[in-house]
Amino acid sequence: MILSPTPDIHQSALDMNSAPQDAVLETNLDNLELLARGKVRDIYAIDDEHMLIITTDRLSAFDVVFSQPIPQKGELLTTVSNFWFGKTAGIIKNHLCDLKLQDYVSEADYQQLAKRSIIVNRLKTLPLEAIVRGYVIGSGWKDYHATGQICGIELPKGLQQAEQLEEPIFTPSTKAAVGDHDINVSFEDIIPLIGEEKANQIRDISIRLYKMAADHASNRGIIIADTKFEFGVDENDELVLIDEILTSDSSRFWPADEYRVGISPPSFDKQFIRDYLETLDWDKTPPAPVIPQDIIEKTRQKYKEARDILLSTDAT
Repeated sequence: MILSPTPDIHQSALDMNSAPQDAVLETNLDNLELLARGKVRDIYAIDDEHMLIITTDRLSAFDVVFSQPIPQKGELLTTVSNFWFGKTAGIIKNHLCDLKLQDYVSEADYQQLAKRSIIVNRLKTLPLEAIVRGYVIGSGWKDYHATGQICGIELPKGLQQAEQLEEPIFTPSTKAAVGDHDINVSFEDIIPLIGEEKANQIRDISIRLYKMAADHASNRGIIIADTKFEFGVDENDELVLIDEILTSDSSRFWPADEYRVGISPPSFDKQFIRDYLETLDWDKTPPAPVIPQDIIEKTRQKYKEARDILLSTDAT
């Protein structure tokens, strides 16, 4: 899928879509091999053991990639994710490495990419998303409302939308290709994919990570309703935390002072844009609808506010 205009002949090795506020919709680095272009990230080979991951400003909602970017989104997501990688390093190792971006791209490209890029170790990616839910919302609420369960987990009767669970639950999903939808599955469904030992390990670590992050955020006035993690394994079959973690793209962040049971609370994440899209006559398949500029700007502001609050040193 082509997500940016045909490049101008005068552009540098780094192709930037001429979007508002120099938003990056797509990158093209001539000196590095492009390995993959995901919903949000462009991935390049550094060598046989390392990759460059660039978080663009592409918007993905309902597993559809939009042609309009959210300016600064990639930089904000990278900053938040790296913050959490630092805080969780004592729980599980992650895919970050010590290689320096400036050693592999031009100075001009470095200036444009530095705040939205990481170089990571190449790992075998495990084929699931590890979702932890502390509240009944989103697809979990829909499943519960229909069946009384979420991913095969029986929950108490009478829960309301956005109600907090007594304990966080682990509700994995399969990973979808670009344009396809992730599928919620039961814990038992992932055992044939990765084995019982890895499944138990991922569940336990994911819940531990969620609880740590939820405590940190709660002290700053943010509720983390749910979040998703991804994992890989290294050459020793050791579990490694990968992708992004605890960002506005991978989590639901709610302002605690506006939280109410029974409604979908206001959010600091892309739920704001999902809620707007739910008002449209759109079947959640490509092509994506055009989003008004004021919705895009409000979304950018929410990403920025989440970063500022989560990274603040002051706790309430």
